[in-house]
Amino acid sequence: MSSASIESTNSELPSENSRSNSSDGGAEKPRRKTSRRKTSHLKIVPETRELREKLKARCDEVGMRLSKSQPLTKDEMENVARELLKEAGMPEGYVGWTMVMLSSAFYRDQVAATDPSRRLFLLPHCLKHAEGCPADYDEFGMNCKQCGACSIADFRTIAEEMGYKVLVAEGSPVVLKIIVSGYVDAIVGVACLNVLEKAIDKILLAGIPCMAVPLLSSDCRNTSVDEEWVRDMVLTQTDKPAEQTRSYVHLLRAANDLFQGETFARLAPRVRGSSALNPEDGGLNGQDPIAATEALALDFVARGGKYSRPFMTLATFDALSGGEATLENGAETVKGYSDAILRAAMSIEMFHKASLVHDDIEDDDRFRYGQPTLHRRFGLPTAINVGDYMIGLGYRMVSRGIAELGADCAADILDCLAGAHTRLAEGQGAELLWRDASDKRLSPLDALKVYALKTAPAFEAALYTGARLAGDTKHLEEPIRAFARNIGVAFQILNDLADWEGDDHNKLHAGGDVLGGRPTLLWALALANLPEAEQKELLSLASMECELKDIERIRRVAELYRQANVFEQAHRLIDKHEQRALEAASQIESHPMQRLLLYLIDTVLQRSEPASPTVIAIQPTTSLPIAAG
Repeated sequence: MSSASIESTNSELPSENSRSNSSDGGAEKPRRKTSRRKTSHLKIVPETRELREKLKARCDEVGMRLSKSQPLTKDEMENVARELLKEAGMPEGYVGWTMVMLSSAFYRDQVAATDPSRRLFLLPHCLKHAEGCPADYDEFGMNCKQCGACSIADFRTIAEEMGYKVLVAEGSPVVLKIIVSGYVDAIVGVACLNVLEKAIDKILLAGIPCMAVPLLSSDCRNTSVDEEWVRDMVLTQTDKPAEQTRSYVHLLRAANDLFQGETFARLAPRVRGSSALNPEDGGLNGQDPIAATEALALDFVARGGKYSRPFMTLATFDALSGGEATLENGAETVKGYSDAILRAAMSIEMFHKASLVHDDIEDDDRFRYGQPTLHRRFGLPTAINVGDYMIGLGYRMVSRGIAELGADCAADILDCLAGAHTRLAEGQGAELLWRDASDKRLSPLDALKVYALKTAPAFEAALYTGARLAGDTKHLEEPIRAFARNIGVAFQILNDLADWEGDDHNKLHAGGDVLGGRPTLLWALALANLPEAEQKELLSLASMECELKDIERIRRVAELYRQANVFEQAHRLIDKHEQRALEAASQIESHPMQRLLLYLIDTVLQRSEPASPTVIAIQPTTSLPIAAG
């Protein structure tokens, strides 16, 4: 396979200089394929060690020459992998494995230059022997015993002697949480291709240095790995400074740190008292009862969540202010942000947490962040009041910065927040009225209108606030609004599908939306597509007078949904709104802002494997300068 051939494949992309210097106007328009397609046929591991060695060597050769200025998108990485395999005469099925090898080569120097004490070594459960394994499990994964029965202990010993933090667990959420918490700066891992594919969205796209060795099978039981490769990966180390790839890790950490420790105490001080509630039972401990509302609100805001909305605000501000926070010294850049900017980002989370408290009340949810919901723990009136308090606190977080931000800037942000708040209430109100109505008919258009009101305003407020903090927004307002509307709708449809297809984070049982009486697009599509007799049956299943057991109701609703082909239609609608979001992103001239919006699409709209591929036409944002040097 010739380097020139790969170069010619990507000759239509911008040059390396345009990739690294297009931080202002004139950026190329993004082009990418939707993530909605089947990928199982692309996850074949090369069968022989000789073949794996040959492909790995070629991936090392190509990957080391890629420009490191920006993290590769999934599509860019796949394009290179496909061309590499094509010229080597290898089958398409090796694409996933080749992408892992390429990304490892891409980040090898940066991982090697990271002190081992700042690396995380991630190992999978399935390397252990299934029968007779003495290891226990805790909240962080498997507590491995060094019994010598499998290779986990061998790898772990080597890594821990070097100073690594070692985790025997799987899944990108826990890894990203560790990264964001500031404990490690690079990851090396072993996993099957299914797990590694999911990790691309959350880890590689954020620009976090990462290397991996794929397991030789995805059987999840007594599997194996190329052990020499794992040892070489763990031992890689150099004092030579490496070219740093732009990364969102500093901004992700900054968003998380807003609600932790001294930073949270400074930006949102407890003016009523430092410790009004007993952490064990919520009692007042004889202190001023007026302080209880403040304590409950601030404790809930800091309790948990991904803090994705403050990240959006800070990342937008950075993207439109030069993008310095994504560079190697980005942590220092973020430290220079004023308290007024930080509080404006925090305000979005205040509103979000208030909506969660009220939403929990309206749905009578029992748990939030692993603890009883506020209304279950302290009573309905107190929970309503705490939610209202957080709304006021959110507005105050912005108004306190008027002197620094300027009256016009603060007024524009407050007006956007107020508009987002009222639209959210309108959408939630429409949902509640439908839920409590006797007629459960709903059109797809009405369902989409509710989604646009309920979900999109928070995205728009977060993005607009960051943009307005950076300066004038007249040329950005419509693209941001269109992007937020479409990604918000697509996200809500994904949430509907997760209720049936599986969701590790929010759903415990399939069909919860039906049992909870919540209007969904799936319900609306079924009513639009089913014959009259089946429509009536579906409506009867939502009736309070339905005598079927819950499990029987859900099973029959699922059958009717499949008959109406609603799942495939829902995926097509996600494609449609994702394409519209991409088109909105293409209207923004700032290259860093475009990249941020593409990153949000890839991470917010992460999907399970669908039925068929769809291709969307948008222009490229980056080059792949991989010709031989």
